[in-house]
Amino acid sequence: MSYVDGFVIPVPEGQKEAYRKMAEEAAVVFRDAGATHVVECWGDDVPEGKVTDFHGAVKTEKDENVVFSWITWPSREARDEGNKRVMADPHMKAPDVMPFNTQRMIFGGFEVIVESGRK
Repeated sequence: MSYVDGFVIPVPEGQKEAYRKMAEEAAVVFRDAGATHVVECWGDDVPEGKVTDFHGAVKTEKDENVVFSWITWPSREARDEGNKRVMADPHMKAPDVMPFNTQRMIFGGFEVIVESGRK
């Protein structure tokens, strides 16, 4: 089965286009490094929960939204090798001003245990 890197990111509403552009450029690098699928989603229906929620997970501040994204790889090994290539790619140099607070981003790698639907 495939392997997934998942991300939840707080992004200021006014930085949506800057984030989208950065993510679009990064997607090319990840695909070139072996990722099979890259998805970036702008929060549209992200309710605040009573106990926990996406906003609380990344401590969104006033005028911030939640981005939910994932990168699919053929395997954990392909992801590990791909990430080495991504980090070495000169296109992945961080911009002078990031369109989000990297300290509140959460991320992790996940082994797929159920997969259903189109490929």
